[in-house]
Amino acid sequence: MTLTDALPADPDPDSLFEAFSSWTAERGLELYPAQEEALIEVVSGANVILSTPTGSGKSLVAVGAHFTAMAQGKRSFYTAPIKALVSEKFFQLIDTFGAENVGMMTGDSSVNADAPIICCTAEILANIALRFGADAPVGQVVADEFHFYSEPDRGWAWQVPLLELKNAQFVLMSATLGDVSYFEKDLTRRTGRPTSVVTSAQRPVPLTYRYALTPLHETMSELLNGGQAPVYVVHFSQAAAIERAQTLMSINVTTKAEKEAIAEMLGDFRFTAGFGKTLSRLVRHGIGVHHAGMLPKYRRLVEQLAQAGLLKVICGTDTLGVGINVPIRTVVFSALTKYDGVRQRHLKAREFHQIAGRAGRAGFDTDGYVVVEAPDHVIENAKALEKAGDDPKKKRKITRKKAPEGFVNWTESTFERLVAAEPEPLTSSFRVTHSMLLNVISRPGNAFESMRHLLEDNHEDRASQRRLIRRAIAIYRALLAAGVVERLPEPDAEGRIVRLTVDLQFDFALNQPLSPLALAAIDLLDIESPSYALDVVSIVESIVDDPRPVLSQQQFKARGEAVQSMKAEGIEYDERMTLLENVTYPKPLEELLQVAYAGYRQGHPWVDDYQLSPKSVVRDMYERALNFVEFINFYQLARSEGLVLRYLTDAFDTLRHTVPDDAKTEALQDLIEWLGEMVRQIDSSLLDEWESLRNPDEDEGPHAPALPDGPPPVTRNERAFRVLVRNQLFRRVELAARRNYYELGQLDGASGWHAEEWEDAIEDYYDQHETLGIGPDARGPALLIIEKEPGLWKVRQIFDDPAGDHDWGISAEVDLAASDEEGAAVVRVIDVNQL
Repeated sequence: MTLTDALPADPDPDSLFEAFSSWTAERGLELYPAQEEALIEVVSGANVILSTPTGSGKSLVAVGAHFTAMAQGKRSFYTAPIKALVSEKFFQLIDTFGAENVGMMTGDSSVNADAPIICCTAEILANIALRFGADAPVGQVVADEFHFYSEPDRGWAWQVPLLELKNAQFVLMSATLGDVSYFEKDLTRRTGRPTSVVTSAQRPVPLTYRYALTPLHETMSELLNGGQAPVYVVHFSQAAAIERAQTLMSINVTTKAEKEAIAEMLGDFRFTAGFGKTLSRLVRHGIGVHHAGMLPKYRRLVEQLAQAGLLKVICGTDTLGVGINVPIRTVVFSALTKYDGVRQRHLKAREFHQIAGRAGRAGFDTDGYVVVEAPDHVIENAKALEKAGDDPKKKRKITRKKAPEGFVNWTESTFERLVAAEPEPLTSSFRVTHSMLLNVISRPGNAFESMRHLLEDNHEDRASQRRLIRRAIAIYRALLAAGVVERLPEPDAEGRIVRLTVDLQFDFALNQPLSPLALAAIDLLDIESPSYALDVVSIVESIVDDPRPVLSQQQFKARGEAVQSMKAEGIEYDERMTLLENVTYPKPLEELLQVAYAGYRQGHPWVDDYQLSPKSVVRDMYERALNFVEFINFYQLARSEGLVLRYLTDAFDTLRHTVPDDAKTEALQDLIEWLGEMVRQIDSSLLDEWESLRNPDEDEGPHAPALPDGPPPVTRNERAFRVLVRNQLFRRVELAARRNYYELGQLDGASGWHAEEWEDAIEDYYDQHETLGIGPDARGPALLIIEKEPGLWKVRQIFDDPAGDHDWGISAEVDLAASDEEGAAVVRVIDVNQL
């Protein structure tokens, strides 16, 4: 049975509240006073601003709100700031209301979009509000994590529904809203509904705060011995979190029996080289790591080991403030400062309480604990004073440690201020874009009046409103000049005095807004060119979000190589430094793409809202014939594996769904299959999530297994596996072309081909030929011969010699069973010779 079965025949407030509270009681859930108050207001038709601590059951209030809307025949929308939370809530609501009653829209995916309950990102709802105005098919909005209203880049999406959806009921929720009196009055004015503010300072699990003057490993020993685990140690950089986890290996965190239970639960879980091996050592010791740069399968593994009670310590970043799914009894702050991209600063009260609020598990803990570590130099001074005791002479002799130069200090007073402080008031961050105007112009009615309402009745001050008005006028004139909109001599049947001259798909501003430009640029390519497949990849990469850590490392390596080259040429230091300013990460087709962008912008001025960004990540990986682990090691990206995977997944999904079938040559299809299989073998959870959202299985439901599933056998997709084999062999061809015998020996030493053997073979080749080709022809399928035997492929990678003799090459064997186990092509070189 689902909650839908409990819908009352008469949806009056008393019947609704009784039906929902009976349903919760049947599940052993007793409503807290704040939950009861909020639900009574919701069923009565009021707007509700719910500002209660983490763990106080806001999610249950949201369920009650959706239940109320459904009973009243209204369509309700749940919004969250990130897609992961949207999809998580989507699956939870399916369990509660049934798959036929819940849909999801994120820009990437649309599932059951006509359902009475929709889970979506804030931007999706904002665009619906802009496209339809007060007539939007939205009866109720449940806005979770509403404090994102203050985000500089995205806050507009939380504000627009408040401005436009005057017929909707709003439920705004967050643990850290601060003073909301402005929103209380504003919502009532706009919707005509009473607005109730439900607050509670009382947590279901009370928190105890402490400022620690002991080194962190001593603090941790004390917490573990005192039964205050699981402990989440919060850091404000990924590197610091990993480093701390490794130093805590010196503490005896788990018993022998618990270590055995961890090993049993891990089973044959595949940890890849690099960070995976580090994490394997840590979790077997009872210590987890959790941050956004990890592979999703590793984050999920840590979460589920923690849920099983097997991890006593987790070191991570402040990502737990956005809903990390792990049980936490104690939160330890390693610092009260963070780098915000511009400067090092103290935490804001909202940030502190958002993180601290994760301590204490309702239904499990009677108390939660928050510990803040003093700065290292303060701890050292405190220990020196303690050692001196009451002896005044010893105290005078103490040389007090000072904070490092440039260090942003915090003190016990900082700690006490943050504990006592209310979250800062939310501030407006409204903005105007081309897509906003296009959405408003597309709706019936007078677009100028609609825009005037948005620009003059938003939450900005008057000076900011004037800037927004000037920006809107400039955008409108550009759209008019481009012929995208036109003025009508008189209002049409729907009251429009200006209209669009083009058709826009609903999510044009959300899901790869530059996709049409990419299609136009692909038409400029020569499909017969040997580089066509990789050029298409470069076009697609230019419209995918930048993976900044990768680009930074590519630039760093490129500049290092440039310095070595310039030194070899005898260029002086000052000139080298000047020349280095122009060395950046690779940007294939940059000139062609910029020309295409300029031409496309003339007819589609809204692309000004988005930046074309030529780059080479997928192409770089393919051209260097590197697998994922090799790429991570080559650019030293171990802390950003998750980010790299997300980028590769986005690129794969965009290639798959943006490039027309008639533009996909055999070579391009091979490359797409290779990329998709590589992503699956690294961590299939992102692709699995997308596929499950596009095609949810209503019979089995969305429940996740105890541990992440292993990937399918890599040899299953023969087309992709053939490319993996080809890349493995071509990697050796490239190294041979550069006479890099050391790396060749590193690759094949285990099979008897050390640097010496490679050098002997390749120098024999160079006795006959001056060069060894590594261009498109050299890596083409024509120069790879494969003989298939049971469990084994015998392969011959032919060299592209300048004479065209094609009699030299690498003979190797590919072990299929070992490849499936490894998740990559396992190649063993047999010979390098002339036939």
